[in-house]
Amino acid sequence: MNVHEYQAKAILRNFGVPVPEGHVVYNINSARDWAKRLGEGPYAVKAQIHAGGRGKGGGVKIAKTADEAKKFAREMFGMTLVTHQTGAEGKIVKRVLIERGCNIADEFYVSFLVDRATDKVTLMASAEGGMDIEEVAAKTPEKLFFEAVDPVVGLTAFQARKVAFKLGFEIAQVKQAVPLLMNLYKTFVETDCSLLEINPLVLTGEGNLLCLDAKINFDENALFRHLRILDLRDYDEEDPMEIEASQYDLSYIALDGNIGCMVNGAGLAMATMDIIKHYGGDPANFLDVGGGATIERVTEAFKIILSDQKVEGILVNIFGGIMKCDVIATGVIEGAKQVGVKVPLVVRLEGTNVDLGKKLLAESGLNIVSADGMADAAEKIVKAVKEERQQ
Repeated sequence: MNVHEYQAKAILRNFGVPVPEGHVVYNINSARDWAKRLGEGPYAVKAQIHAGGRGKGGGVKIAKTADEAKKFAREMFGMTLVTHQTGAEGKIVKRVLIERGCNIADEFYVSFLVDRATDKVTLMASAEGGMDIEEVAAKTPEKLFFEAVDPVVGLTAFQARKVAFKLGFEIAQVKQAVPLLMNLYKTFVETDCSLLEINPLVLTGEGNLLCLDAKINFDENALFRHLRILDLRDYDEEDPMEIEASQYDLSYIALDGNIGCMVNGAGLAMATMDIIKHYGGDPANFLDVGGGATIERVTEAFKIILSDQKVEGILVNIFGGIMKCDVIATGVIEGAKQVGVKVPLVVRLEGTNVDLGKKLLAESGLNIVSADGMADAAEKIVKAVKEERQQ
C-alpha cells in the first residue's frame, strides 16, 4: 500500500525524522491561508499523487508569496499530471501540499528496502540525489552504495556513520545523519514498510539535514497491525479493478494487453503471461485466484477481467492441487453464465479430478475451448483472438 508524501512525512515526524513544516489542502483558498500560517515565503507547492517525477511534470513549484502559492495551487487542482511513473493517462490532482521552503545547498538520496538476495533490510544511498536518481542508477551505478542491516542487531551507529562519511558529510552533518538514519530504519521496521525512500535528503544553507521528499510503501500483509496506516489509503489513487479484486482476496494487476488471464498461483500466472507473449499475444492482466478459490471468487474474477474494455479473449490456466479441477470447472461455468462471456474462452485444467473437470466443461453447453497444456492453451487463445478480429 502506498501513501501520499504528506502522509509519509507525518509518519516520519512521529519517529523524530526532520521534515519540512507544511499542510495538505483541498482548495485554493486554504492554500493561501496555510501559506500565511507558515510565515514568510518562499513556499513549496506540491501536487499529491502516488507517483514520482512530479517536478518534471509541473507538479512542484516554488512560490514567493502566499498569493502566488494560491495561484500555483489553482493551476494544480484538477490537472492531469503525467510523469514517467503514471503512464500516458496521468493522474488527477485532488490534494496539494503547501510547505515551508528551504535554502538547499546540496541533495542526497537515501532509501531502505528489502533485499531478496540477502534476505535483509538494506540501506541504499547516493550523493547524487534529486530528480535524476533513476538516470544515476542506470548510467553510473557505482555512485550508489549499500549497507545490509542485521535483522537481530538492527542498524548500528557505526553503519550509520559509515554511510554518512560515504555521502561526504562533515562532522557536524554526520552527527545529524546518524540519528536520522537510525530513526528511518526504526520507522521502516516498526511500520512494516517494503520501501522507504528519501529523495532528496537535503543539506540546507544553514547546515541542517532535512527530508525534503518521502515515499513509503507498506507490506499489505502486515496492515492488520497498523489500522491507523490502513486508514490513510487513498482509493482514488488506485485502479478500481484492483480495489474490487482485493475485496475478494484476488491478486489483480491491470496490464496493457488484450488477453485476460485467470490463474491460480503467482508463479503459474507469470509463466502464463510469458507463454502468451511467446505465441504473439499480450496479457491484459495478472490475476491470481489463489489456492482455495470458490465459485463466487471465480465469478468475480470473470467480472473484473471483462470490465477491462481491452479484453478480447480469456485464458483460464488452473493447476488443481488444493483446489480440485471439478470445482474450478463449476466456477468457470457458473461465472461464464452469470457474466455472459462473449469473447473467446480457453480453459486449461491439470491436476486433481482433471477428467471430471473437463467433462463438466464439455457438457456445459458453453463455447469453451479446452486445452491440453500451457503451450496448447496459449496458442489457442492467441489464434482465437486474431480470428475474432478478422471477422
